[in-house]
Amino acid sequence: MKELTSYNRVAGYLNKIFDLLNASYFENALSRPTITIQSTPKAYGHFSLRDDTWLSKNGATHEINIGAGTLSRPIEEVTATLLHEMVHYYNYENGIQDCSCGNTYHNCRFKEAAESRGLIVTHSDKYGWSHTSPSDNLLEFVLKYGLTDILLNRNEYTGVRITGTGTHSGAVGTTKPRTSSTRKYLCPCCGNSVRATKTVNIACLDCNQQMLEV
Repeated sequence: MKELTSYNRVAGYLNKIFDLLNASYFENALSRPTITIQSTPKAYGHFSLRDDTWLSKNGATHEINIGAGTLSRPIEEVTATLLHEMVHYYNYENGIQDCSCGNTYHNCRFKEAAESRGLIVTHSDKYGWSHTSPSDNLLEFVLKYGLTDILLNRNEYTGVRITGTGTHSGAVGTTKPRTSSTRKYLCPCCGNSVRATKTVNIACLDCNQQMLEV
């Protein structure tokens, strides 16, 4: 196939990978969303909960986005990101709440669903079971279908000048944030949270799990 150096070709390629993942891991249960390539600060991608994020004469769709500045990672990593968002999509369609705290903290339900579909899941204090990487099973999937690296990436590290609307340098503000006087604890399973004014040992009785300090 031709090298993946064109935006339009890459967009079509991501749709192809979606279809292959849908058949291999979801028994084609997911209707194709609108797959976009946009900047996603501090994330590799996202899934929109709204089923009318995109509208056309053919109906409405969810959105799955892949971060424009992350496209040139190894194809197995890009595929893992797409699969991560598809797990969110599947859980949403089946009434499984896999995130809490403003849909950012990934709970045990996400971990279970992701690990059953070719992903390795590790824990983050802030975002729960959110860090995913390709398992051997997913690597075999990539090899089976001959998926190749995407040779296109949005430059998001040197600043972008936009004519007529000013500039954005990507500089971080210098104002020092206030330090919180409280500590937040989260259940790694259900995402329930509590705050304390000192370090404590506390458990979630709903899940029988020790709560973790964020």
